[in-house]
Amino acid sequence: MTPALEVAVQDPAGAAVAREAGADRVELCSALELGGLTPSVALIGAVAQTGVPVHVLVRPRGGGFRYTATEVSLMVQDIEAAVDAGAAGVVVGALTADGRLDRHALDALRDAAEGLEVTAHRCVDVLADPAGAVAELADLGFARVLTSGGAATAADGVAVLERMVAAADGRLEVMAGGGILPGHVTPLVQAGVAALHLSARRRVHDAGPAGPGGGPGGYDVTDPSAVQAVAAALRGS
Repeated sequence: MTPALEVAVQDPAGAAVAREAGADRVELCSALELGGLTPSVALIGAVAQTGVPVHVLVRPRGGGFRYTATEVSLMVQDIEAAVDAGAAGVVVGALTADGRLDRHALDALRDAAEGLEVTAHRCVDVLADPAGAVAELADLGFARVLTSGGAATAADGVAVLERMVAAADGRLEVMAGGGILPGHVTPLVQAGVAALHLSARRRVHDAGPAGPGGGPGGYDVTDPSAVQAVAAALRGS
């Protein structure tokens, strides 16, 4: 079976571009330049209306993945709101201070999803042994894990990704993400991953000057040619 293609997007226009370019689903977030943060409820609803399955990243801030009880409570509420807004799934992660999966937090986040698919995000790439987390995530009831195999890019993490697929043993999907280009598709497919994930971003500068208080000029949009290239490579793999 051909692996699925997931594209990280930040708006309804990006979701529509991703769908038309060959994506099977989208991961919706804001602030991709920070690795992604929780989008607004209105944004979730608008993207859900495009018709493409939308999996919502729930991450309350930038930085690492060790969360306070207050932050976990916020994520639970955000997940509940995402479910009500039409999400097809959520994408979450949490670690303990000693570098393990935070089972207590992950239990709460999974339960808040009310049976929707739950994906563990690239917090696993911070772990000393990403492959060692696979069985635990399956036991927690997660549907998939997004990972580069602990490497800077998925192409560099192929060997670990292959180990993760073996460790999953069909109990959850391993989705490769991180700097994926068309030339990386064949080795990733051969490693056995169930899906590929990319952001396919390009910078535009057509919204006028940001001024001294608006941050950098320009913003990111979803590049259809980047999605199409990876989709074509998948079809040919």
